[in-house]
Amino acid sequence: MAINLKGPLYLSVAAAIWGGMYVASKYALEVVPPFTLLFLRYFFAAITLVLWCRQSKIEIVPQQDKGILFQIGFFGYFLSIAAQFIGTKLSSAHMGAVITTLSPVFQSGFAILLLGEKITTKQVIAIGLSLVGVLIITGVPGSDDGAAFYYGNLFFLLAAFLWGYYSVLSKKVAIRHPALRITTWGIILATIFAILPAISEINTWNAEVLTSLPVVFSIGYLAVISTTIAYYCWNKGLSLMNPHQAGLFFFFQSIVGSILGYFVLDESLSLAFFGGSFLIIAGVYFILKNDG
Repeated sequence: MAINLKGPLYLSVAAAIWGGMYVASKYALEVVPPFTLLFLRYFFAAITLVLWCRQSKIEIVPQQDKGILFQIGFFGYFLSIAAQFIGTKLSSAHMGAVITTLSPVFQSGFAILLLGEKITTKQVIAIGLSLVGVLIITGVPGSDDGAAFYYGNLFFLLAAFLWGYYSVLSKKVAIRHPALRITTWGIILATIFAILPAISEINTWNAEVLTSLPVVFSIGYLAVISTTIAYYCWNKGLSLMNPHQAGLFFFFQSIVGSILGYFVLDESLSLAFFGGSFLIIAGVYFILKNDG
């Protein structure tokens, strides 16, 4: 495979997996509290990643960049996802779908501030096209949504901000650490951070639900596919591409999520979906054709 195709492939796989995450997690979220599910997701992912590191003979504990890798685990894997949970509780999933599409925009901003990356006019156009495409698919909230601004939307905005920050930090240390170490160490830290919130929910659910096959499948998907594989692919893709280019692939999440919603949840696909998808794909093609 040509080297210039590896980055797009890794990032596309990650975005596609995250697009299916909401469908796969439907059963577990109905019976398992969010932070408990977050802990279970990271706990089993951490076990899988540790075994993967040992099989690959990769040292897990970093000897350098400990501060940056700590931030990846805390801000990227734990706090960003926690903010999404709180935002969903206080606001709505629809608002979250719109606001979190700002993640690639924040990613480009942090790439300029922290990495000294230059952003070209073509990259701005490509990001703009893809962002408009996502907004068309998810819909732009208007006055009919109730209050002009929910407190929950602040948490969605924080989640997008932190995801952009984490992605650039991962790119920054990728030249000194393999993607597997970055992913594993970050997930181990996030698992530790999730312990106390999970304990606080211990009396709000019945552990017997973990014997349900759909719930077990859901947690397995979240841990092995959505965390172990997707986070590894995202970190690997970030190491191979310019941050401005890499952020565009985050938008594929909306396309895949909508398609799976159609086939699995019997949701409809409107003309807005096809129009928005065209703009997203056009933006990615435009940037890869001109900068790739």
